[in-house]
Amino acid sequence: MKVLLFTFFLIGMAGKGTSASEAAAIRFTPLDTKPFGSCIQHWRKLRDPGRFIVALPNHPSYEPAQVREIAENILLFQRDNGGWPKDYDMTAILTDDQRQQVIATRSKQDTSFDNDNIHSQVEYLAKALAQHPDPQWRDACQRGFDFMLRAQYQNGGYPQRFPDPIGYSAFITFNDGVMIGVLNVLMSAAEGASHFNWLDDQRRQLAKQAVEKGVQCILQCQIKVDGKLTGWCQQHDTVTFEPRPARTFELASLCPQDTTEIVYFLMRQQSLDQSQIQAIDSAVSWLKAVQLNGIRVDKVAAPPESYPGYDSDKDVVVTADPGAGPIWARHYEIGTNRPIFAGRDAVKRYSLAEIGSERRSGTTWYGYWPKKLIDQDYPRFKLQVTNAQDSP
Repeated sequence: MKVLLFTFFLIGMAGKGTSASEAAAIRFTPLDTKPFGSCIQHWRKLRDPGRFIVALPNHPSYEPAQVREIAENILLFQRDNGGWPKDYDMTAILTDDQRQQVIATRSKQDTSFDNDNIHSQVEYLAKALAQHPDPQWRDACQRGFDFMLRAQYQNGGYPQRFPDPIGYSAFITFNDGVMIGVLNVLMSAAEGASHFNWLDDQRRQLAKQAVEKGVQCILQCQIKVDGKLTGWCQQHDTVTFEPRPARTFELASLCPQDTTEIVYFLMRQQSLDQSQIQAIDSAVSWLKAVQLNGIRVDKVAAPPESYPGYDSDKDVVVTADPGAGPIWARHYEIGTNRPIFAGRDAVKRYSLAEIGSERRSGTTWYGYWPKKLIDQDYPRFKLQVTNAQDSP
């Protein structure tokens, strides 16, 4: 199947003025496809009746070295508004029928930043352009770039979905790589990263302004408890910047995974003022304070279950283990720093064992997200800040 589709592609390239032999002669350096990982997993592993194409059993994929084919897939999936629908596999080798179904949906407004979407396509195309200056890739990358700029709120935040977000998708969203993913790409462009060296000065300046607005929004969203700065929630209100819930099992809370991503982004800033340094220091102090010791989280075999979105033969259990290293919960109660959990009923629980098996096995409730930050990167950052302050 791979050979057949690639042959069709080369014939198509020949029709555009590039011979099949010339197209085949281009040797690309493999590009990382891990940024597409969340969408790939959702498309291949989770059922969704709303998808316009579904994965076939053992659906084939392009290899990372097949940059041209993956880039052409990205162009295929791009909507007329410049964004992309979420939870599709940019590396999938599609059938002719699937390709036609994708083309037929291009006018839809189902574009979303959820699950590291859109910014990952823009970044990939920019890196592909660094190897081969295809004008169609450049046009698609610019359209995606402009889409990211348009989607930003005046207060600097980003919604999960754009345009016309509704419900929790309209909140300022840090969850699943939404706001920080977009800002990281815009920051790379603003700073003149080599894969964005083709970008015009106007877009580069707009990206710089978007990053500056984003930083101010982040500072506004940082949660204070008894007057003390802590971390961030997955979502925040667009007016008050207060933490907000999203899906029924995602309660308003303090969230180490999102807090870690935000801290890394803030540490990237080339010139930090005192408010940004304070935000970083306070967040890391909070992350240190809420680490959990003496427990182990295991996936164990369980009777097979079929849920609306997926099948599972695993369960997740928390057991005491004095030798276990630090771990963090996904959600902490604001004010008490107690780990909290919830199922589809949206009822707050204080033990993972108290929620249903569908969410217990379907959400990552514990992780090591801040460990490298605390152990390595934050101490290095503090040393750099100290040296900069001490220098004449």
